[in-house]
Amino acid sequence: MTAKAANIALKPVRKRGFWKTLGSQWQLMIMSVPMFLYVLLFNYAPMWGWVTAFQDYTPKKGLMGSKWVGLDNFKWLFSRADFIESIRNTLAMSIINLVFGTVSAVVLAVLLNEVRNKAFKRTVQTVTYLPHFLSMVIVVGMAQNIFSSTGTINEILMGIGLTKEPIFFLGEEKRFWWLVGVINVWKEVGWGTIIYISAMTSIDPCLYEAASIDGAGRFQRILHVTLPGIKSTFVILLIMNIGHLMEAGFEIQYLMGNSLVESYSQTIDVFVMKYGISKQKYSYATAAGMFKSVVAIVLLLSANFIAKKLDEDTLI
Repeated sequence: MTAKAANIALKPVRKRGFWKTLGSQWQLMIMSVPMFLYVLLFNYAPMWGWVTAFQDYTPKKGLMGSKWVGLDNFKWLFSRADFIESIRNTLAMSIINLVFGTVSAVVLAVLLNEVRNKAFKRTVQTVTYLPHFLSMVIVVGMAQNIFSSTGTINEILMGIGLTKEPIFFLGEEKRFWWLVGVINVWKEVGWGTIIYISAMTSIDPCLYEAASIDGAGRFQRILHVTLPGIKSTFVILLIMNIGHLMEAGFEIQYLMGNSLVESYSQTIDVFVMKYGISKQKYSYATAAGMFKSVVAIVLLLSANFIAKKLDEDTLI
């Protein structure tokens, strides 16, 4: 190699400027304009309403005429026992959904990945992810029938002799969180499995062959090839799910909740609906929603920071 060729090879490649890159991808920019406007209009523009969290807001006076009260609405929230309970319920159900949902999705994906019968594999995938497309109203109606005192679950339990009397699943506080977790897992496990199965398809088959040559059994190949191969996907999804810990849901808790389990079924979203719509206390409802959003952002950034410190894949 000549000296001139060596200098050319060692010459650092200049990075293209931001505006030059933007100009070369103008078609993509035009395609993204509708989505950008949608996000701006429906996600960021309504944030102006957060001002009401610091006001004694009344619709007659509006945002500009309502009295400014500072942090009084937040002080009122944290003096309310039902708001503290709603935080507890939200975190408890979110953690249950996160743990059971993640574990069940990974386990089902691993099991399906080991199935060699394609027809059976596709059938199981279809059956497990179809509930994702069902309305929560339909899902709750099915759950109320199945878990009622005369429902299928109680008939099975009494039929095999595990219980002598029906269990009141829908009216016992200590069972509500776990009941919500079971319903959410049944509804979403198939959808979560699709993501992990797609990640498994990107694993190099040569790794499985090399492991087999070295004497690794099926379980060892899962442990040392499959699970490490989906680790980056797992970490990214975990970070995103941690950012949603303050969103345990609204529909299922509102539809299945009743006076017997109210102290365990009310989430922050239900609290916001109750005070914002039913009682027309808009400032309190906005303050509660703002608190939830801020905590969610903190959780997301914290999880991303910890993942970065552990040298894992991150969102930011």
